[in-house]
Order: sequence, then structure tokens, then C-alpha cells
Amino acid sequence: MADRQSESLIEFPSDFPIKIMGVRSDDFAQLVLEVVLRHDPDFDGGTMEMRPSRKGSYLSLTCTVRATSQRQLDALYRELSAHPLVKVVL
Repeated sequence: MADRQSESLIEFPSDFPIKIMGVRSDDFAQLVLEVVLRHDPDFDGGTMEMRPSRKGSYLSLTCTVRATSQRQLDALYRELSAHPLVKVVL
């Protein structure tokens, strides 16, 4: 049973998209980029996709990182989710 729990449905390494939604501010994308780079130093910020909400209050960012382990993804999700400007991480 322990072996099944440690197995991941994701094959590593792989390109893994992460969607981050938060309050739209001048530095939101830069803050997210800094967090992503701590976990994937080779991430190209130019590939970050940005989409404002209909009313412009929120910004959705999609970052496709090179995932090398479940531990890396978990740490990235935890750090992004803990940021005060971030509302949702998918």
C-alpha cells in the first residue's frame, strides 16, 4: 500500500502547466515569476501566459514548468498558495 501512495500519475521529467490566479497588481506577474524560478531555474518567463478577468480585477497566469519530481511540484504549489496576492493555484 505504501508503494501505491508514493507513486505519481505524472511521469517525470515532464512539462507541467500550473495556473495561478490572483489580484491584478503591477507586480503580480513578477512575484509569481520569482517563485516559479526558485523551483524551476530554467523557466522562461517569456512563456508565461497572462489573462485578465472580465472586469480586470484579477489576473490568471499559466506557467508551464519542467517538473522533475512530485516534491518539486508540491513545494511550488505550497509557496504559490501561501502568497497573499494569490487566490487559487491549479
